[in-house]
Amino acid sequence: MGKVETGGVGGGTCRRWLWAAGALFAVLLAVTASSRNVPKISLFGITKKPFECSDSRKFTGIVEDCSCDYETADSLNKEVLHPILQELVATPFFRYFKVKLWCDCPFWPDDGMCRLRDCTVCECPESEFPAPFKKPSGGLPTDDMICQEGKPQAAVDRTLDTRAFRGWIEIDNPWTHDDETDNAEMTYVNLQLNPERYTGYTGPSAQRIWDAVYKENCPKYPSEELCQEKKVLYKLISGLHSSISVHIASDYLIDESTNLWGQNLELLYDRVLRHPDRVRNLYFTFLFVLRAVTKAADYLEQADYDTGNPEEDLKTQSLVRQLVYNQKLQAACPLPFDEARLWQGENGPELKQQIQKQFRNISAIMDCVGCEKCRLWGKLQVLGLATSLKILFTVDGKDHMDQPLQLQRNEVIALLNLLNRLSESVKFVHEEGPSAEKLFEGRVSSPTGKNTFLQ
Repeated sequence: MGKVETGGVGGGTCRRWLWAAGALFAVLLAVTASSRNVPKISLFGITKKPFECSDSRKFTGIVEDCSCDYETADSLNKEVLHPILQELVATPFFRYFKVKLWCDCPFWPDDGMCRLRDCTVCECPESEFPAPFKKPSGGLPTDDMICQEGKPQAAVDRTLDTRAFRGWIEIDNPWTHDDETDNAEMTYVNLQLNPERYTGYTGPSAQRIWDAVYKENCPKYPSEELCQEKKVLYKLISGLHSSISVHIASDYLIDESTNLWGQNLELLYDRVLRHPDRVRNLYFTFLFVLRAVTKAADYLEQADYDTGNPEEDLKTQSLVRQLVYNQKLQAACPLPFDEARLWQGENGPELKQQIQKQFRNISAIMDCVGCEKCRLWGKLQVLGLATSLKILFTVDGKDHMDQPLQLQRNEVIALLNLLNRLSESVKFVHEEGPSAEKLFEGRVSSPTGKNTFLQ
């Protein structure tokens, strides 16, 4: 299969080159699990109390390429991040995500089908989603913007202008497919009513997905050939991949005849835990996205969370402040990831354009997914990663070296929902991982989930 390109398509038409990669990335996203409470059941019956972590835990010390250790990440996530994020994503502002659910992909006919009844997405009637969301986005004119990161040689500044929020705007993200700005083909979805969960979306397309993503867009080179920037891209995709697998394992359809859902610890071990690099990349992606959120603290604190419900909107703003200015977080892990180390060489701008193009390919792949729920959560989580990249590397390497950070409302919604999903995955791995390893370590790999998870 040839290289995936992004040029030559405009408006509501999806990129034909991306079909071959299209079904692929989303199959995983199609079979993700929701964050709701479920019975603790494995394929072998009721699980006991989670095995307590001990000093012999595999993952200790500093998370590779980050500035925070595993123990601190787990502690902060359990005590601070997870409780706040769970409450935050349930608020009216973060509950509604605008998405383009339908897109023609003529490259090949869709050969993947949702097997379960609830794999479809329930769109919001216009009367349901917040009235302020219907208003055109504004923002200040470009000539009123203050330079934030106009550094030579594409160097990255760790700070953002404290006068950050200038109103919600509609502007293309240089890290995403350029058809995700507001248009008539997009619709609002209540994420609380459309949780990630197993859909049974399988088929020949599942064999193509990650091959296209990894081999063509973020290949895993031998370590000596992998520059730091490409290594970051690979680890972000691998970390998201691992998180999706954890979602599946944490809320798995154990018995379809009785609609019994539970924890599949065998799948957790087989697809994630027995591959230490996947666990490491999960933590890396978690800390990377967390760094983006904390770097944009002033912007997020000043943002307008108006949904027409003053009480809920004040609660949302309060929760955001608790998250981005949390004293425990600032004391224990003030710089989860140091973005200033990247793009330092003379080829920095060129390399950034190359990696942006690769990530845009991955973003555009989401338009080619046949399963609605996969497409919804695939678009959201990839947009969340793209928003993290946009925050950490605002300079787009082209013509706008003085462009300050500007975000769409939808980007902020995706960013915080993604951080919540990663937080849930890290928590589940930390709490249930030792139990799964104790049960299954040394066993031959199980075919469980064979057609719904490839890496």
